[in-house]
Amino acid sequence: MILTDTHTHLYSEAFDDDRDNVITNALENGVKRFFIPAIDSSYTAAMLSLEKAYPENIFLMMGLHPTHVKENYKAELSHVSNMLSKRKFYAIGEIGIDLYWEKSFLKQQQDAFRQQIQLAKKYHLPIVIHCRDAFDEVFEVLEDEKGADLHGIFHCFTGDINQAKQAISYNMKLGIGGVVTFKNGKIDTFLNQIDVKHIVLETDSPYLAPVPFRGKRNESSYLINVLHKLASLYHINVEELAQITTENSKEVFGI
Repeated sequence: MILTDTHTHLYSEAFDDDRDNVITNALENGVKRFFIPAIDSSYTAAMLSLEKAYPENIFLMMGLHPTHVKENYKAELSHVSNMLSKRKFYAIGEIGIDLYWEKSFLKQQQDAFRQQIQLAKKYHLPIVIHCRDAFDEVFEVLEDEKGADLHGIFHCFTGDINQAKQAISYNMKLGIGGVVTFKNGKIDTFLNQIDVKHIVLETDSPYLAPVPFRGKRNESSYLINVLHKLASLYHINVEELAQITTENSKEVFGI
C-alpha cells in the first residue's frame, strides 16, 4: 500500500529535533510520497535540503503563502519566479487568500494569487490553493482564470458541498486531511456524495492532526487515520482508497 501526503511542511521548525524519525515512521506506515508546499523565501534552503536527503520521496512546490504576503510581496514573487526558472518543481503552492488573521493585505493577496496562477500556466504546473475565510474571493479569481490550462488541489478543504462542487468545476481536487475526523469538521457529512476521483489525501503537518491526535503536532504517518476515516465514509477498503488517492495525486502532479 502506497500513500501520498499531498501537503506536508516537513521542513518546519516543529520537526527540527526528530525530522528523520518522523519521515522514517511515515515510510514504515506506507506514506512513500511527500509533496512539500512553500511558504516564503526564508524556507527555501530547508526545502532543498530535505529534498537532497530524501530524493525518492520528496517533491517540492514553489510559491508564496497568502499569510506571508506583506509589504515586500513583490520581492517574494521575484524569488518564486527566479526559483522556477532554475529547476524543477511539481506545483505552485501554497497560494491563495487568507482573511482569517487580517484583511489589510487583501488586494496584495489577490495580486499575488493571480500572478502565481500565471506562473503555473507558464510552467504547465498545478496550483495548490490555501483558502481560509475567503471562498468568495478565491472563487472570483478562479472564475477569471479557469480553463484547460488550470488545475490543482484545493488544500485543506473545509467548505460545504456546493463549494466542493464549485472547486471541482475549476479542475481542482479536494485535499482532505485531519478535519474529516473532527466531530465539528462537517465535511464528513457530505463528502461521500463527491466522487472519490476528486479526492487526495494530505496532513498539512505539523498542523491539523487528526483524531486521536487532535491538538498535538501532526505527522505524515497520521495520514493512515485520515485514510481509515475516508474508507468508512466511502464504504471501500483502505488499500483501494490508498491506490485511488495516490493515482489522483499522480494525475495532479504528473508523477
